Amino acid sequence: MVELRRDPVLMVGEGWEGGYRLLDSGNGRKLEQFGPRAFIRPEPQAMWSPRMADWQAAGEFIPGSDEDGGGRWQLDQSLPEDRWPVSWNEVTFSAQPTPFRHLQFFPDMAPVWDWMREQLSEATEAETMNLFGYTGVGSLALSQHGRVTHVDASKKSVAQARENAALSGMEDRPIRWLVDDAAKFTAREVRRGNRYDGIILDPPKFGRGPKNETWRLEENLPALLADCRKLLDRDSKFLFLTVYAVRMSSLALAGLVDELFADMPGTIEHGDLAVQETGESGRLLPTAIFARWGNSG
Repeated sequence: MVELRRDPVLMVGEGWEGGYRLLDSGNGRKLEQFGPRAFIRPEPQAMWSPRMADWQAAGEFIPGSDEDGGGRWQLDQSLPEDRWPVSWNEVTFSAQPTPFRHLQFFPDMAPVWDWMREQLSEATEAETMNLFGYTGVGSLALSQHGRVTHVDASKKSVAQARENAALSGMEDRPIRWLVDDAAKFTAREVRRGNRYDGIILDPPKFGRGPKNETWRLEENLPALLADCRKLLDRDSKFLFLTVYAVRMSSLALAGLVDELFADMPGTIEHGDLAVQETGESGRLLPTAIFARWGNSG
């Protein structure tokens, strides 16, 4: 029977050489380095004061006037229009400011990529799935363990994921790149009787599928997770769920996973993702909440 661990877990990304660093944060903003360039982005949870007096950056995202998003980049004119490469371990991918304030990958996911690999251990023929897979860094990280099914509703994001695979020299890896609605695809996989060794999903608060399907996290997540559970069995190794920008506790996510995985072995944990500032006594900046099921034993 699955064990629900109530004490929260903190998964901290410390950045990595030549890839990503959180240089400073405070006064509702954060200064980050993506490869050779630094950028300033809004961060409401950075309620403290910055440690550095002067922030030098190639661009800053100025948020809109309402809490639901919007805003624009103010970029240095010397910033090249083309994307530039960033690496994490053996995976190389490109970075570039986007209208959604991201730079085409989520650096706080680095400890999640490590954790998934630990669950798969020495496996080389695992079947894994990355739902809402964005630009594919997680899919490329998983591909050393076997076949990966990458699903995202954005044709542009999937195209960028394929470019990242080529940039990493991994275009021949066994990855299915699918432009599809995550919930509908998962339901079809259940009807087909398929199974997976691991599933990672990073659903948005609100989104639309390729045929204008509407996604609302609080309404649609329980059914999607129920279908994910049906694709896993007692020999499967993990499920990892991350949620951003919602007024919700990781305890709520863990409770939902616990209900669905009650008959499974393994453990359920929950907590926060965070990024640590560089330097001595670097502060922790929380970024997302998560719940995970692991069955590595």
